[in-house]
Amino acid sequence: MSSRSPGLRLVFAGTPEFSVPYLEACRASGAEVVAVYTQPDRPAGRGRKLTPSPVKQAALAAGIAVEQPESLKSADVQQRLADYRPDLLVVVAYGLILPRKVLAIPRLGCWNVHASLLPRWRGAAPIQRAILAGDRESGVDLMRMEAGLDTGPILLERRTPIGRDDTGGSLHDRLAMLGAEVLAEGLHHTLAGEALVATPQPEDGVTYAHKLDKAEAKLDFSRPALELERQVRAFDPWPVAEGEIAGEPLRIWAAHAIELDHHAAPGRVLTAGRDGIDLACGTGALRVTAVQRAGGKRIGAVDYLNARPELRRS
Repeated sequence: MSSRSPGLRLVFAGTPEFSVPYLEACRASGAEVVAVYTQPDRPAGRGRKLTPSPVKQAALAAGIAVEQPESLKSADVQQRLADYRPDLLVVVAYGLILPRKVLAIPRLGCWNVHASLLPRWRGAAPIQRAILAGDRESGVDLMRMEAGLDTGPILLERRTPIGRDDTGGSLHDRLAMLGAEVLAEGLHHTLAGEALVATPQPEDGVTYAHKLDKAEAKLDFSRPALELERQVRAFDPWPVAEGEIAGEPLRIWAAHAIELDHHAAPGRVLTAGRDGIDLACGTGALRVTAVQRAGGKRIGAVDYLNARPELRRS
């Protein structure tokens, strides 16, 4: 068990599962986590029952005070935060905007861990946008927060390649672990009395990772197969790509682009067998290997073809 330092009072703000390893890194650092801020309980599941966020569940299990304001704009909420006397506020996927007055409360400011190599992919969905764009590399930045959207100077950075088999889920998990490591390093230096060097973000290369929309999940087979492959990978596990195979709407869970010259109409089944279902695209073909029928579960292409034997072609 780590020794707690009375010299660093820390408040953590986060909401989804992605944020939990960061809370654990704060707890393990030796800093005193005096409170956790997370979004209010939301309806979830088939019964739409009010459900606490993963961060709230982790905080309660650790015996940490939890605050769940709807907004941080009111003077009362800001005073409540100030009453915790935080030296540092660590924010990871919290989901609420921090007003300037909140940014000014902690003695050492506010840190954010962002899942991209800034200034590329500022905003809400950097992991999926990086895959969609065909980026070969991603990473995490420990940043000192400013009033702008992900505009603050970089304190520490970790990089990781984006593999051809990476999905939104696999890259998410890897970046969560890397981010927890970079946060732990930053806290280690701070607890040792070492000031982190803040490097301003470059003015060139700014891109924005807009929030995902379920409408983006629809596959347009007139586009190049490689772009559709990225779409399938980026939208696993949410919102999951959607497309038609021989007239049946399906969720497309796994697919990869293959180089193939053809003159078929976009979306037409070219070949179907144990290797998958090859669909004609604007350029090349998309080999689908895992699908989900309406009301069903994820299945391999071979199982799907067993239900639709008329599609088999070699």
